[in-house]
Amino acid sequence: MGKIQYKQLKGSQNMRLRLLLSTLSSTPIIIEDIRAEETLPGLRPYELSFLRLLEEVSDDCSVEINETGTKFKYKPGIVMGGRHLVHDCGTLRSIGYFLEPLIVLGLFGKKPLTIKLKGITNDSKDPSVDTFQKTTLPILKQFGVPPEGLELKIVNRGVPPKGGGEVILSVPIVKELEAAIWIDEGLVRRIRGYSFSARVSSQFENEMLHKARGIFNRLLPDVHIYTDHKAGVQAGESPGYGITLVAETTSGCCISADTAVYRGGEEEDEFEEKKELSPPGDIGEKIAATLLAEIEQGGVVDSTHQGLLFLLCALCPPDVSKVRVGKLSPYGIEVLRHISDFLKVKFSIKPDPATNTVILKCVGCGLKNLSRKAS
Repeated sequence: MGKIQYKQLKGSQNMRLRLLLSTLSSTPIIIEDIRAEETLPGLRPYELSFLRLLEEVSDDCSVEINETGTKFKYKPGIVMGGRHLVHDCGTLRSIGYFLEPLIVLGLFGKKPLTIKLKGITNDSKDPSVDTFQKTTLPILKQFGVPPEGLELKIVNRGVPPKGGGEVILSVPIVKELEAAIWIDEGLVRRIRGYSFSARVSSQFENEMLHKARGIFNRLLPDVHIYTDHKAGVQAGESPGYGITLVAETTSGCCISADTAVYRGGEEEDEFEEKKELSPPGDIGEKIAATLLAEIEQGGVVDSTHQGLLFLLCALCPPDVSKVRVGKLSPYGIEVLRHISDFLKVKFSIKPDPATNTVILKCVGCGLKNLSRKAS
């Protein structure tokens, strides 16, 4: 066997994206200078947890980390998938941080994937599990992923700082994706919301959704927000509440926004007076305004999902995919750069001044799932 050629990268930014693309393209990588100048240098616990997760779902993948954690080698293996897998995501980042790359990897596994993820289901940093359930999974269907076997089940809620949440993700395998022409964003026909409260009074939840609903009712009649009040084990280990709003359009697009409210994380001083949670009414109004801003931007997905959309287009067969988004998000731009670097797929980007949106076109790299069992 010849010497392994490693792709050299630097810095801690876009770690998850680099590891995902490295695995999909079977490109071994070395990442150096990971927070080398910081007081706490090296990999963070949630990044180590993500590396462990890659080892759990793959076969023959190897990770070598230096003593300080500022440099590591990653040689991707074959994505195996499998059932009855369990991974603890910890409490520094929510389950949402791990879900997006896991969903894409699962499609190209040897067997369908079913995995139980434990940790934080809702926070204000990463997309909530409700957003994944109602918005992210439907995006995959646009690229020919069968709805059978594609599911995210929320078992327990968990908010920072202690978490305690639990979800079960199921992902089917595909031979390859289907190229998508997806530029019709349609008009908003209805708003659906999913609010939750855990270890706090359900009054918080009711007040929050009442305010959010009040804003949307002025604009369209079909507004419904479901409540999910949890108690006992299902409520996780910390008090909090939150809401996910989804705007469904006439052409089948889902635009979402979410937030969660909870007491401070790890850095809260035990001697300080515990700060009060934000008023639920304000949260309801704020998240409604966030969703309206996302709708105003236009595009077939919201700004959170741009990266996933571009990645799916790039993984399609060598056929033209064409999609419309609103203003390009900073993360979306990083994803385009990394796709060009790892998959050698370049997008043509054309602004549409009439709608203030951007149309992107690419020819996919033709990733095939060669490891799946012949059916």
